[in-house]
Amino acid sequence: MRYSEELIEEVRSRNDIVDVISGYVKLKKSGSNYFGLCPFHNEKSGSFSVSPSKQMYYCFGCGAGGNVITFIMEYENYTFMEAVRMLAERAGIELPQMEETPEERKSRDIRSQLLEINKLAAVYYFHQLRGQNGSTAMNYLKKRELGDETIQRFGLGYSSMYSDDLYRYIKSKGYKDDILKESGLFTYGDGKVTDKFWNRVMFPIMDMNNRVIGFGGRVMGDGKPKYLNSPETKLFDKSRNLYGLNIARTSRKPNIIICEGYMDVISLHQAGFNQAVASLGTALTSGQASLMKRYTDQVLITYDSDGAGVKAALRAIPILKEAGLTTKVINMKPYKDPDEFIKGLGAEAFQERIDKAQNSFMYEISAMEQNYDLTDPDSKTRFFNEVAGRIVGFEEELERNNYIEAVADKYMVSMDALKAMVGNYGNRVGIVKDRHDSRRTSSSHKEKEDGISQAQKILLTWLVQDMSLYPKVAAYLSPDDFIEEPFHDVAVRLYEQLDNGQINPAAIISTFDDGETQKKVASIFNRELAEELSDSERERALNQTVKKIKKNSLDIKSRSVTDVAQLQNIIKEQKEIQNIQIHL
Repeated sequence: MRYSEELIEEVRSRNDIVDVISGYVKLKKSGSNYFGLCPFHNEKSGSFSVSPSKQMYYCFGCGAGGNVITFIMEYENYTFMEAVRMLAERAGIELPQMEETPEERKSRDIRSQLLEINKLAAVYYFHQLRGQNGSTAMNYLKKRELGDETIQRFGLGYSSMYSDDLYRYIKSKGYKDDILKESGLFTYGDGKVTDKFWNRVMFPIMDMNNRVIGFGGRVMGDGKPKYLNSPETKLFDKSRNLYGLNIARTSRKPNIIICEGYMDVISLHQAGFNQAVASLGTALTSGQASLMKRYTDQVLITYDSDGAGVKAALRAIPILKEAGLTTKVINMKPYKDPDEFIKGLGAEAFQERIDKAQNSFMYEISAMEQNYDLTDPDSKTRFFNEVAGRIVGFEEELERNNYIEAVADKYMVSMDALKAMVGNYGNRVGIVKDRHDSRRTSSSHKEKEDGISQAQKILLTWLVQDMSLYPKVAAYLSPDDFIEEPFHDVAVRLYEQLDNGQINPAAIISTFDDGETQKKVASIFNRELAEELSDSERERALNQTVKKIKKNSLDIKSRSVTDVAQLQNIIKEQKEIQNIQIHL
């Protein structure tokens, strides 16, 4: 469920956008607005604008925009409801309890108790590490060159030698076995209960809100397995979480570094690479790739440099690509993993490896090369045939040509010969031509759609900038003539506000939950219409825009109407479109 629009508007209006954003971005007043460096992309000149009058922000560089709720969603990577709750707490507004079904309430109660139990366990492990019994574990961490601040930041702990220490402690807090069985922290069997983790350095695993949802443990001594993770619980789904993402999501780095182990992540963070994360004892999953896509467009793979690490990287690359992520691979040699590399060569050398990270396709080709003898003509031909087959997989002709050029340059072969091989392969499997024709048709259709979208967006901007136009435009267009979303919803709310003689852009944005939609709506209210046009040119552009929107609306309505009288009325309106005349 969602809170009422009135309550959301109260939360928004009680949080002045300049005050809130000033806590994250250094702002400087210029005219009626405030400007600063955009926190959502790297820039040297301040194109990030905050408007006190509109209670909105907008970046003229990257297009990020919205109201105070949108900003918290974007910066903190919160959901809409999480952002509303945070701002309500900031403003001292008590939100009502949301209505829940009995099943929802029961599930929430179980989750709440499990979160409390995990928090107790994390605190218990934390103090055990710093006690006399934790000296061996602390010495281990110190030998791994971790500083006190790093140990503190990641909440590292220790599970004692006694196999039921944690169980007795949690039981003393009044928790019953029914809920403790759900936590994954204990093993039940043969009439006894033992701790899942004992004699291990403990790594709490956090969710996006820094709540402990599970644990990883590294054994002290020769016990097996060396690393042990929490089992799946109502809180912990390995395939949909990443170790360290609670910190990496706000790193403001242009990429995320994916590692194999906890210590790799911690070492990289300590060295200043706080965008590092790790999968949780499993191969990378599509769920984890999608999770990273929420926070970045580029992933750098830094798996172990051994055979197993190479195989893991080759499995991960197509998963990341499927999620829409650009992928590169960092070369760790002569070291096995990031932890060893940082200790051996330091942060500056690691940054150099990041800067020289290999394109994932070229990495795949290099790995594939190991299966062929390039000194043998037959084997070499088969190698390039396989390469050609992979290049055909790129949909864009320019992208295919770029990879043909890169491969030809690396292996010192004729670019024309390789291009011909790719073309022959594509013709055999019927991919290149079909893709081209298909994309040309869809491109034409998209251009038409974009033209209508642009017209609706421009007209809404016009109404926002010049309220005097509203009665003239409303004589010909109603909100229902704005066919596409979110333009229709914006038109409905904007017309209501214009009827009342006052525009509140920030309130309109609050009615949308989705961040991308909010960004699109914000651009309507921050768009600048061409000032260099003469009055007659502006008038002609306005009339053309209104006619285009009306024609599109009537065309769409005519396709679904079945009543003869309604159809006749639509035909009549279509004939009258050319008579539309608005004077500025």
